[in-house]
Amino acid sequence: MLEIERKYLLKTMDWKDEIIQSISNIKQAYLFEDHDKSVRIRVRSDEAFLTIKMGRGLTRNEYEYSISVMDAEEMIAKAELRCLEKIRYVVNHKNNLWEIDVFQGKYDGLVLAEIELARPDEQVDLPAWIGEEVTDNPAYLNVELFKNL
Repeated sequence: MLEIERKYLLKTMDWKDEIIQSISNIKQAYLFEDHDKSVRIRVRSDEAFLTIKMGRGLTRNEYEYSISVMDAEEMIAKAELRCLEKIRYVVNHKNNLWEIDVFQGKYDGLVLAEIELARPDEQVDLPAWIGEEVTDNPAYLNVELFKNL
């Protein structure tokens, strides 16, 4: 499956004034990472997933599989993996769903907004609280943040 996603820093925290669709606690770790490939374990509230990503930038291949939370926690523990932790807010702005990740721990204070698109050239009405686009900046990839925990 193809994932087309743009990622931004935020200018303000005014996104909190939008309609919040959901809030979830996320803990994720990486079993494998390379220049343009990764295998991730993610626990999101009461769900867990094993995700394979290939590629960099705006368009990447992504394959996600549901696994039990017990299996995810066991893999993280047995592999002695550090975890990237964040709270994800899904907000609705002009019929577009934005995922706002508020990082915790070492990255406390980092807040990123992501939007998934149907096609790479899709135009999106950016909210006033959106700042610099960092889609092509590898420093803001979750896998890069994880490597520097």
